[in-house]
Amino acid sequence: MNKPKLYLGDCKDVLKQMPDNSVDLIFTSPPYADQRKTTYGGITPDKYVEWFLPISKQLLRVLKPEGTFILNIKEKVVQGERSTYVLELIIEMRKQGWLWTEEFIWHKKNCYPGKWPNRFRDAWERLLQFNKNRNFNMYQEAVMIPMGDWAQNRLRNLSETDKIRDISKTISGFGKNISHWLKRENAYPTNVLHLATECNNKKHSAVFPECLPEWFIKLFTQEGDVVLDPFMGSGTTCIVTQRMGRKSIGIEILPEYFKMVQESFSPKYSVLPLAWDIERQTLQVTKIK
Repeated sequence: MNKPKLYLGDCKDVLKQMPDNSVDLIFTSPPYADQRKTTYGGITPDKYVEWFLPISKQLLRVLKPEGTFILNIKEKVVQGERSTYVLELIIEMRKQGWLWTEEFIWHKKNCYPGKWPNRFRDAWERLLQFNKNRNFNMYQEAVMIPMGDWAQNRLRNLSETDKIRDISKTISGFGKNISHWLKRENAYPTNVLHLATECNNKKHSAVFPECLPEWFIKLFTQEGDVVLDPFMGSGTTCIVTQRMGRKSIGIEILPEYFKMVQESFSPKYSVLPLAWDIERQTLQVTKIK
């Protein structure tokens, strides 16, 4: 099995030592604005874009031309109004050279109820897809889902007009003939992911379920590809990446979380010193004695 590459430090600094065009997928969830103040300090909404752009600049450099960047992020409510810092970040990243190609929604289907004076509990989070080019690696068949009863209920009584009504030049949706889907066992999913949250048993304040990075790793990478999480946290992305036969790189600024992730792998690996092997494009690691 490939050794995980785990690095302790500020990703803004660590990323500068990585080669250009060396990562297939970036999947990460940075601290949200004004969140995790006791652990990561908390970045205010009005400073968030300024804080993140130097990091996204380095991510743009290290991502392969055909690679993908998935950013899990969520705006907060400030004085009864939705913050705009996520939208502002998207605009500035586009100016930086990123293409904002898609937006996925993670529906937390087991979210517990709640109510505030002017709103209800959020049961969703954004997963923004960015790319360097319009042509990127995407393995849609890897995430197909069973057709189920949908075809029987919705497509059961198609008229002849329905069967041919989508004759057009578009390549999206059903294509030219809706009836083609009647005999299929599997279909492509939507961009809404209905995934349950998990109990926080990893001693980290913001743990997402393993099935979340797993879905995107399936969609955008193949075995042997490199997956980077510059905000490693409890190491969920790295753990799933290793299990799926990809090469994982994780960066974490807090020593206690870095050590926790190290202990998740056996044998354990450290990063003393940090150095890149330019010819092999792999990070050198030092095994803990």
